[in-house]
Amino acid sequence: MGIQERKEREKERRRHQIMVAAKRVFSGKGFNKTTIEDIAREAELSPGTLYLYFKNKDDLYASLSLSILQYLLIRLEHIKSEKKLNPEQKLQALKEAMYGVYEFDPLILINMFHLQSSETLKNLSPQLLSEIKNLSQKCLEGIANIFEYGIKHKAFINKNSLALANIIWALFSGIVLWIESKRIIHNENNDLKQALETAFEIFFKGIQK
Repeated sequence: MGIQERKEREKERRRHQIMVAAKRVFSGKGFNKTTIEDIAREAELSPGTLYLYFKNKDDLYASLSLSILQYLLIRLEHIKSEKKLNPEQKLQALKEAMYGVYEFDPLILINMFHLQSSETLKNLSPQLLSEIKNLSQKCLEGIANIFEYGIKHKAFINKNSLALANIIWALFSGIVLWIESKRIIHNENNDLKQALETAFEIFFKGIQK
C-alpha cells in the first residue's frame, strides 16, 4: 500500500470516527444544543481537527444524510434489476424499501427530512450540497423508474413519473415527521408501519388502472 493510499484511508477512518461521534451527540442532545466542542470531545479529537473535515456543525449534521440516501439508492437499484417483478410487485417492493430506510436509521432519516425544509442547506459546503442533490435526484429517478415501468405496461395511469415520485416521497416524509411529532408532543407511540401501509395503499389504488 502506497503512502497516498494510507493517507486516504486514514482520512476516511477519521471522518467516519467524527460522524459516529456526531450521531451519538445529536441523538442525545439534539441539534440546537450540540456544539462542535461536544462532538470533538465524544470523538476524542480537538475541535480544530473536526474543522479539517467539516465546514461547520450544519455540514456535519447534513453529512449524516448521505448514508440514508446511499442505502435507499441501493434498494431502488435492486428493484430495478428484478426483471421478473410485475408493476404491482415493484410497488410493494418500493413500499418495503422505504420502510426499510426508516428501520435502517430512524434518527438520521428524521434529521434528513427536517434538513430538507430548513435554512441549513444554505450553510453547507458546495461539495456536500452537490453530493446531497446528486443522491437525492438519483433516488427520485429510481422511484420514477418504478412508476414508468407500470405506465409502460399499462398498469398505472399515464402521469408524469417524476411527479409521482415526488408525491410518494412527500407522502413518506410527511407521515414520518407527523408520527414523530405526535410521539414527542403528545407522547403517542403510533405504528408508523401501519400508517405507511394505509397511505401507500390509498396512493397505489389511485394510480392503478
